[in-house]
Amino acid sequence: MSFSDHLKTAAADFGMPLSDEQVRMFFHYQEVLLEWNQKMNLTAITDPQEIAVKHFIDSLSCLDSDVFPVGCSVVDVGTGAGFPGLPLKIYRPDIYLCLIDSLQKRTNFLQTVVKDLGMKNVEIHHLRAEEAGRQKIRRARFDVAVSRAVARLSVLCELCLPLVRVGGYFVAMKGAKFREEISEAEGAVKLLGGRIRRVKEVCLPGLEDVRAVIFIEKQKATPEKYPRRPGIPEKDPL
Repeated sequence: MSFSDHLKTAAADFGMPLSDEQVRMFFHYQEVLLEWNQKMNLTAITDPQEIAVKHFIDSLSCLDSDVFPVGCSVVDVGTGAGFPGLPLKIYRPDIYLCLIDSLQKRTNFLQTVVKDLGMKNVEIHHLRAEEAGRQKIRRARFDVAVSRAVARLSVLCELCLPLVRVGGYFVAMKGAKFREEISEAEGAVKLLGGRIRRVKEVCLPGLEDVRAVIFIEKQKATPEKYPRRPGIPEKDPL
């Protein structure tokens, strides 16, 4: 089965059917990803059919129409090779997307993909999340912050919640140890103005491992002292 056929089938099985144009965009995305991956480390997953499910469908698993209203602004913190931000943008072109990553080579890759796919309303910044959260132009600006496989939840809360407006959401995509991370992060979530609203367990097509999406509502402003200086949240989690 070709990449496109596998992706289309997997997406339909997951309850998120794709149009032919969306499949075309995902196909080109994985081609550029594999091409650039030969020059720099973007992903350890190099089988196209695994990319289809473990990167693309997994990225879409965080979508919830109540959390991501039409025309919402979304910031993807530590986006890496563009996950989950770019798949979300392909599936929901109405989203205004901001991609943040600390490595210039990765942001160069993201710019290439966005240009090739003709995407509109996408910002790409070579920036640390701690710096972004202290900038007036970005602090409390976004309806939704998303992050996938970047750091422990207690650390991510400090990186992401400052970027979210009150009433918005931080959406964390986690692996099998999500319950342990939730327990560990309870204090940080509350301190930074959040409240865990829902935890959605995710089983991807053809895979047995369990993942989870954690929806954290921003209920009050994050104290001005957060985020702390670059590197501190990871070295000394709240």
